[in-house]
Amino acid sequence: MDLKDYRYNGTGEFHIGEQATTPPADYQNQEKAIKKEIKKDRKVLQDAQEKLYAQNQFGILILFQALDAAGKDGMIKHVMRGVNPQGTTVTPFKVPTANELAHDYLWRTRVAFPRSGEIAIFNRSYYEEVLVDQVHPANVLSEHIPGITSVKDVDNKLWQQRYSDFRELEAFANRNGIIILKFFLHLSKGEQKKRFLARIEVPEKNWKFSENDINERQYWDQYQRAYEEMIRHTSTKENPWYVIPADDKWYSRLIVSKIINARIGALPLHFPQVTDEQKKGLHAALDKLED
Repeated sequence: MDLKDYRYNGTGEFHIGEQATTPPADYQNQEKAIKKEIKKDRKVLQDAQEKLYAQNQFGILILFQALDAAGKDGMIKHVMRGVNPQGTTVTPFKVPTANELAHDYLWRTRVAFPRSGEIAIFNRSYYEEVLVDQVHPANVLSEHIPGITSVKDVDNKLWQQRYSDFRELEAFANRNGIIILKFFLHLSKGEQKKRFLARIEVPEKNWKFSENDINERQYWDQYQRAYEEMIRHTSTKENPWYVIPADDKWYSRLIVSKIINARIGALPLHFPQVTDEQKKGLHAALDKLED
């Protein structure tokens, strides 16, 4: 398994139609073995998070983008299971509220960025502003942007500005100790249909069903183009996109867990060293306990 196969850092061509949605042959029908490997990966992440939290120097932002039914919720549940909730936040970004629309379009996501020592997980993110908004440009009219008064004003210049905003935001975050991991869960149209049918036919999954999800399928090609352009324009060496085959949920979880551990494992994490003065305090406390 070469994790670089799933990374795009902005060099060379990128065509979303050429990206796999299914696992390689060696990993097909291997759910039991994959689950065992993910369990090991969780322990690695738990140990790394303990140092990350104690050191209080770096923050980790993990964001997931995908079409409906690609497995974002399950990904977060299974890959991040066992991490210390005290050092972790999960924020889902849905349709903007009136309060959020009254601020700049990046406000609601910026305030959810991780603090030092923290892992922040985004279920969708600021990238929605070049995905849903590009497919449904009338949404932009609710953002009160000077100079944009009709759908005709929502043009390619706006999307290019937003791609630039995202690159600059992420570079700023990097300079302040925030490591960003961006995952696109790449689902095929056929597999999405199967999962929607399960949400309708299986009573335990009925609660997941949304008629709007079905309505959005008619824009499949537009979303594919929007994702392709987003990945092309916002992938950098420092903040690449990882395009994860998502037709097999457990394989996608395995790849994501490996990438997260590799990236966090490359950081110079360690438990803080106590000073001589602090050591004296420890000895004094020990003496008091032994009295």
